[in-house]
Amino acid sequence: MSASIDTHGTKRILMIVANPGTSPTTGWPVGFWWAEVTHPYWTFTEAGYEVEIVSPKGGDLMADGFSDPEDESQYSAHDILSLGFKKSPTHAGLLHGTKSIAEVNLDTYDAIFLAGGQSPMVTMIDDTELHEFVARAYEAGKLVSIVCHGTCILLKTRLSTGELLVNGKTWTGFADAEEAFADAFVGQKIQPFWIEEEARKLDGTNFVVNSMFKPFAIRDGNLITGQQQFSGAAAAALAVETLGR
Repeated sequence: MSASIDTHGTKRILMIVANPGTSPTTGWPVGFWWAEVTHPYWTFTEAGYEVEIVSPKGGDLMADGFSDPEDESQYSAHDILSLGFKKSPTHAGLLHGTKSIAEVNLDTYDAIFLAGGQSPMVTMIDDTELHEFVARAYEAGKLVSIVCHGTCILLKTRLSTGELLVNGKTWTGFADAEEAFADAFVGQKIQPFWIEEEARKLDGTNFVVNSMFKPFAIRDGNLITGQQQFSGAAAAALAVETLGR
């Protein structure tokens, strides 16, 4: 694999955020998770990086309700960073009219960062164009970071050789225990499948998890993965540590 990570000048991050969808299990509208966009965005910009937010298909993006600090559930009421992003016209505007990945010149970025949420399990899992884009970034020597339910794509993303990108890799994603907790919290099954359960069916890869809902991110070569919504900043920090300032 050729290394093309820029070691000079301002680092550029391409953040890929899921398009809106509808859950086949709950019937809910699903989208991205606020903290998995805003916390990494903060980490990258504080490091002096440029961040561009795009989506697989382009257009306006929508957040999962439970991730909204102002949602009546109060599930994410603690997340004042997302509240500030949401209330800033400049920042909130970055989530409207996004470019699609088809409009992106991958060569101009040092890394890609895929945020999670409920939507990826519906809109990203079978998006072969997205899988090919991620594989192309990886094979070009870009740093590839993926968090939470966004890691579902690693169940299917294959390199040009035909092997899974995660073959021989140690990685993480939303844990079965966390899925069970979330299901119990809302009183019904949420996701159409569980990432950990499916990952453990794969030969030649090492899927690991840490404590429930604690920040946890790991790097294996040019692949960085974060476990859940509290791991976005940790994954971004690993990217900054790898790319430098």
